[in-house]
Amino acid sequence: MPKETMIEKYAALAVNIGANVQKNQPVVIRGTTETKALIRALSKQAYEAGAKKVHVQWSDDYVSRQGLEYQSIETLEDVPEWVIKQTEHFIEEGACFISVTSPIPGLNKGIDPEKMQKASLARMKKLGFFQTHMMGNKAQWTIVGAPNAVWAKKVFPTKEKEAAVEALWDAIFKACRVTETNDPVAAWQEHNETLSKHNTILNDYQFDKLHFKNTLGTDITIKLVENHVWAGGNEHTTQGTEFNPNIPTEETFTMPHKTGTNGKVVATKPLNYQGNLIEDFWLEFKDGEVIDYDAKSEKDTLKNLLEFDEGSRYLGEIALISHDSPISNSGILFFNTLFDENASCHMALGRAYPMNVKGGTSMDEDALKKLGYNHSMAHSDFMFGSADLQVTGITKTGEEVVIFKDGNFVI
Repeated sequence: MPKETMIEKYAALAVNIGANVQKNQPVVIRGTTETKALIRALSKQAYEAGAKKVHVQWSDDYVSRQGLEYQSIETLEDVPEWVIKQTEHFIEEGACFISVTSPIPGLNKGIDPEKMQKASLARMKKLGFFQTHMMGNKAQWTIVGAPNAVWAKKVFPTKEKEAAVEALWDAIFKACRVTETNDPVAAWQEHNETLSKHNTILNDYQFDKLHFKNTLGTDITIKLVENHVWAGGNEHTTQGTEFNPNIPTEETFTMPHKTGTNGKVVATKPLNYQGNLIEDFWLEFKDGEVIDYDAKSEKDTLKNLLEFDEGSRYLGEIALISHDSPISNSGILFFNTLFDENASCHMALGRAYPMNVKGGTSMDEDALKKLGYNHSMAHSDFMFGSADLQVTGITKTGEEVVIFKDGNFVI
C-alpha cells in the first residue's frame, strides 16, 4: 500500500473537488471490496467536509460473477423493490455520489452474454430514473479509481503482484495530479481553468461539423447539435453547485447530432465492457447509425453493446484530448475507461448529456430529441485518438478551421 498520507490526499481531492460535498449533505459511496482502504479514507474526508451521513454500498465482483454463472435469467432480471426505494430515498435526500472503479479485466470471460445483457438491461429499466438524475446534473457525482492485484498485473505484467499494485497506485496518483509535495486541490483548480479556456474557444466557434482523420483508418465526420455546449473539467448542478465528475479528466466534450455521423472510426485502445476486453475494433457509421463493425477479440461483446437498445448504435458524446497529455505521455495502458479515455480523443456510444446543449438540463426528453439528442440506457466511451490525428472544424458557412494537428490542439 502507498503511504497513508497519499491516500488521504487522493480522498480529499475526490470529496472536495470531485463531489464537492456540502455541509449536512448525505453522501453515497459505491465500490467493491477490493477498494476498502480508499473507501474508508473517502468516508472520513466526507465527514470532515460536513457530510450529514455517509452510506457505503459495497459489492464484490467475484460474487457478482457467481451470480451471473449460477442464477437463472429470470432471477437476474428481478430488481428488488427495496433497491429502487433506496435509490429514490437518496435522490429525495439530496445526496451526492462517489463511485470507486477497480475493474478485474476478463473476469466475466465465459459467462453467457445473454445473461449479462438481460441482467444489465433489467436493472437499467428499473433504475433509469437514477441515470436521468445524474446525467442531467441534478446532483454532484464523481468517479475515482483504486487498484486491485489482478488489474495491476494486467497493467504491469512484468512486476510481482505487490510491486504492480504499488506501481498502479503511483500511476493513478500522477494521473490525478496527486504528489507528496503538491496541493492536489489547488492543482485541480488550475487545471480546470485550462480546460475552461478550450471550452470557451470551441463554444465561440459553434462548428457545424467536425472531421477526424488519421493513418490508422479513421475518416469520419460528426455533425454537432445546434447550440451545442462544450464542457469539461468542473461542472455545475442545476442548483449551481460546482463538481468534477471524473478524476482524472483531460477532456472537452459535447453532443453529436444523433443522425449526423458518417464514416469509419478505428479504436486505438481496448474497451472494457461487462468485464470483457474488446480489442482492435472499428465501427462504420451512416446517418448516425453503426452499420458495420469488427473486432479482433470479443466481437460478440461489442455486438451486445451495439444491440443493448435502439440508441446504443448511435453516438452521445464526442471528446477532444491532446495526445500530448499526462496520461498519454505516461505510456501506460490502464485497461480502464476512466483513465484511458483521458489519454485520447474518444466518443461514446449511447446516451448524450443534456448539459451539452444550451438549456438542455431544463428540457424534457422529447424536446431534447427534436434537437438531435440520442437517448439510450447505455453510455460507453471508446478511444480513437492518435499521434497523427487531424481534426478540422467546419462552420455553418463551410469554412474549415484546423483544431488538431498531429494529435494536439492548435487553436
